[in-house]
Order: sequence, then structure tokens, then C-alpha cells
Amino acid sequence: MANTYETTTYPGRPSWLSRTENWLDARGKGAWIAVMVLGFIFFWPVGLALLAYMIWSKRMFSSSGCAKRTTARSFHMSRPTGNAAFDAYKSDTLRRLEEEQENFEAFLERLRAAKDQSEFDAFMDERSKRNTTTSEA
Repeated sequence: MANTYETTTYPGRPSWLSRTENWLDARGKGAWIAVMVLGFIFFWPVGLALLAYMIWSKRMFSSSGCAKRTTARSFHMSRPTGNAAFDAYKSDTLRRLEEEQENFEAFLERLRAAKDQSEFDAFMDERSKRNTTTSEA
């Protein structure tokens, strides 16, 4: 399933804009910035349009590069292949991985809570020791 904003010249073949976008995404944020700077140098409205597009598509501020990659990846992960055995294996594996991720996040939360509790207990012990030394003096 193609993106709704893509115009295709041939069925299944993305437009030159989509190919250019994918090419720049593969090279990272630096390539986008270089093209934007060149756009400002040669014809400032092109640079301004690229800057607006980078901000609008969240390419400018995302730390992992392109925000579109994750949605494309998740689309391909949920798309059926036509092979029932593989699709069942894939869904079972994805379900198991999601369950493991949830368990790991719960473990991290318990670990953070235990660390917070130990830091709080240490603070309270230090405070009670400080209060007893000042009351004795």
C-alpha cells in the first residue's frame, strides 16, 4: 500500500520526490540540512520550503532520523505475507516480544522504585542522625 501523498508514474514505483526523500532519509539528518542550505544558497524559497517540510515532518528535531521509517517498518510488520504458517509464526513472535518488552519495562520500573526507596531511606537515616546530634549538643 503506497503512501497517500505519493504520486506514482508507474504502478508500484514511487515518484522522484519520494525516491529523493528516501535517498535523503537513508543518509540522515545531515543530508537534509545540506540540501536545505544549498536551497537557501541557490534559491531561497526552496531552502525555506525544505526547512518548513523538515519541521512539519519532524525530521529536524527527531534524534533517530526519519519519523517515517518507524511507521513504514510497523506497516511492513503487520502486513500479511500470504503464507499462513509464516504469518502465524510472525504474530506469535511479535506477541512474545511485546510481552517480553512489557515484562522488562515492569522490571525497570520496580528497579527504579527500589532505588528511589533506598535513596529515601538513606536520606531519612542521615536526617535522623543529624537531628539526634543537634539535639544532644
